[in-house]
Parts: sequence; structure tokens; C-alpha cells
Amino acid sequence: MTLWLLLQTTPDASVDWALFIGRFHPLLVHLPIGFLLAAGLLEAGRRWGSLSVERTTVGWLLLWSALGATVSCVAGYLLSLGGGYDTDILTEHQWQGIGVAVFSWLAWVVQADWTGQRLARLYLPLLTIALVLLGVAGHHGGSLTHGSDYLTQYAPQPIRTLAGAPDRPKSVVKPITDVNQALVYAQIVDPILQSRCTQCHNAEKAKGGLRLDTPEQLKKGGEDGPVLLAGNSLKSALVGRCLLPESDDDHMPPKGKPQLTESQLALLTWWIDQGASFDKRVADLPQPDKIRPALVSLAGNSPVDQEQPTAGSATSSPELTRPVPPANPQAVAALTKIGLLVLPLAAGHNQLEVSAVNTPTFSDAQAALLPALKDQLVWLKLGDTPLTDAALTQIARLSNLQKLHLEHTRITDTGLKSLASLPKLEYLNLYATDITDAGLTTIATLPALTSVYLWQTRVTPAGIAVLQRTRPDLLISSGTDSRTLADFSKPEPTTTK
Repeated sequence: MTLWLLLQTTPDASVDWALFIGRFHPLLVHLPIGFLLAAGLLEAGRRWGSLSVERTTVGWLLLWSALGATVSCVAGYLLSLGGGYDTDILTEHQWQGIGVAVFSWLAWVVQADWTGQRLARLYLPLLTIALVLLGVAGHHGGSLTHGSDYLTQYAPQPIRTLAGAPDRPKSVVKPITDVNQALVYAQIVDPILQSRCTQCHNAEKAKGGLRLDTPEQLKKGGEDGPVLLAGNSLKSALVGRCLLPESDDDHMPPKGKPQLTESQLALLTWWIDQGASFDKRVADLPQPDKIRPALVSLAGNSPVDQEQPTAGSATSSPELTRPVPPANPQAVAALTKIGLLVLPLAAGHNQLEVSAVNTPTFSDAQAALLPALKDQLVWLKLGDTPLTDAALTQIARLSNLQKLHLEHTRITDTGLKSLASLPKLEYLNLYATDITDAGLTTIATLPALTSVYLWQTRVTPAGIAVLQRTRPDLLISSGTDSRTLADFSKPEPTTTK
């Protein structure tokens, strides 16, 4: 039936069918694993006299083990047609899987007395071989998906020694203590790729023929051509695919995998736009105002690998686990229609993030669409848009709002007063706006606020000092145009509430 369906379609559709069926392999492969292990355990218990089990019961388990292993082999072969796997490990895994199927069938035939008593003595060896092959095939299957060192990567040294694994390699990435002197690729870009991309694009698993684990492979690209166009991030697939909707098949990282944070994406974009050098330091490259906050957040005791939890992060806020009703699909559709990203913040919960990262023309009039999600909207990113104070009257209706980005907008102290009605706002980014000391009065009244960013605003040191005395619990980040990056290269404030 499957072959008939494949033959009725075009060549491209045949590939789609093959991969569609192949992707059931991770699901199907658990069936023979469970049945074969159960058969082995029951057979051992029966022979040791600790279990009263009929031979036919073990026989049924062996039959389903053999059938499941056979179907899994077919699905696994179809999945392998998609490419991107280490050839040696894939070949071993395929033959080991076939071995599981073959020896399961042989064990079943002998156990069912189809051969009489002539081959009965072969039953236990056949079953044992099937179980051993099952374990080895499972290990190689995990290596194909997660890498050959997946089991031992974090093993303590005594266990590594007993297993014969090499000593855990020491990190060659130097901690970032001075952002200006950090090597852009080695200490900023590569750790981002390691944490988000190389699980599927490495020496053992190169999906799409693409590897991102070395500079040479990154420059080479994959089956679809180069992913890096120095000087043009918008035409670089390395960035372009990250900007696609998460539901898009071409979006990277794939849906369900950890996604790049806004800061990580900004840093990759900046690196590419500045020429994608593999040997320059931060101080060697121009640093536009928009990238400075991301660079500042890197300073600390370790290289960047993920966005550190801040006030309002998904790991620290109870707001993300509070029950709220699902969002109105029409309200979500209205926002996505104008180019906004509407994304869930936590699996199993209805809280949402709305971002205008792909909609730089988002306007005050369009802000009127936001209150339709007032129960679900928790994070709102409207930076780098022409918003004015008029939009803040709509934002003030978002009673559950917890994190708000307004950097590089046209808001003033007058509009900021509208935010005083937001009881749950914890994080506020006002970088490069016209806020003055007068606006700090409003900021001081926000009861849940824990972090505020005031770089390149019109606030004065005296005003900040007053705010700090009024709200000693508040983490304030500020800077002026006259400061160099090194002057304010301090870790991004973090806290848990």
C-alpha cells in the first residue's frame, strides 16, 4: 500500500511521503524495545522459577517484537533518505536494527516450536543476541540524534575513567571580562551556535549537509548553498531562517528546540553586517547604538551561551504559570496579519509574547489591537518602532503585562504616566527615548518593577540617584553617549523575584 501511494505521486511528493513515514521511526522504535525487553525479563523469570508465565505469552511478545522491529527498520530507512547523518554511525545503526528484527524472528520461530526440538537449544542464544543488538542499536540511534558523546558529556571523571572515555575537554573559550577585547567569533558567535545550532549541524549529524561547528564549515554552507553572506545579514540564511515564523518548516532552530533569544539574534546580525570576521575583537568593529545593550549583557564570568534570567524571565516569574484562558484566535490573527510575532512563552500555558521585531512600522493606530489579548499578553517588544505616547494608552490596558520593550521609540514623560496602571510590570526598557527626570517619578510608582534601562535618555545622574534612594530595590542601567563601551561593560542586571 505504501509503495502504491509513492508511485502515484510526483518525484518530489514521493520524497515527502518517504520522509513523512520515516519520521514515525522514533515512535515505532519504542514498540520492539518494550516488547523485546519484556520478553527477555519474563523468560528469565520463568526459567529462574520466580514467575509463572506461559510460553505462549513470551511467544506473543516475541512476535510483536519482530513485527515492530521490521516496521521500524522500514521507517528508519525512509528517514535516512533525508540525509544529514554521519554515514558510518548510520550504517552501523541500520544493520544493528536489521539484526534485532532478524534475531527476534528467529527466536520467535524456535520458541514457537516451528522447528521442533532440533533447534531448541538455540533459543536462548538467539534471544540474547537480539537483546544485545537492541542495546547497541539504541546507543547508535541516540548518537545519530544527539552526538556520540551524549551519554558521557557530563559524566563525572570517575565514571568516564571506568567507561574508558577520554577526559572531559577543557573549554578553550575565554571568559568575557572585558567586552571590548572579546573575540567576536570565538567568544560571542560560536557559543551561540554551540548552544542553539550544532546539535543538528555537526561532524556526526549535518542536517541539510550543513555544519556549523567550525569556521571552515560555516563558510562552506550546506546543500542549499552558503548560509553566510558577509556584510548582509538579511540575505544570510543563518539569520533569515531564524526570522521565519516558528511554524514554518524552514524555521531554525526547529519548532520545539530552544530558540535564539533576541540578544543572540541581534549579535549574530551585527557580526554578519560588520563583515563576519573570524579573528577580530569587539573593539575592532563599529558598535551601533542598537547593539550596545546586547554587548553590555555579555560582560561577566562566562561566555554567552544563553540569555541570563532577568526579572520577568520564563524561569523566574509566577505570572507564566497562572491559569489564563486561551487567546482569541481572531485577535491573534489580526496581529500576525500586520507582521507581529505572537509566540507562547511556556509549554502548556496560554501566556504570550508579542514582538514587532519584523514590523518596524508598527503604529499607534495598530496598538489598538493589543488589548484584545490583555489576559494573555505578558511580554511586549515594540522597540525600534515609531510609537508615540498615544500607543501607551492602549498598552496601559494590558493588566498582566510583565515585560515591556520601548527602546528607540518616541515616547515621552507624558505618555509614561499611562503605565502607572500596570500592577505587574517588572521589566521596562526605555533605551534611547526622550524620558527625563520627570518620568522617573512614574517609574518609582510601579509596584512590581525590578529592572529599568535608561541608556541614552535625558535623565540626569541626579535624577537617577533620587530614583535609587526612593526605590533601593530597583536595578537601574544607564549610560550616556560620551561613555565608551568599556565604561559601561557591566553584566546585565539579573534578579529573581
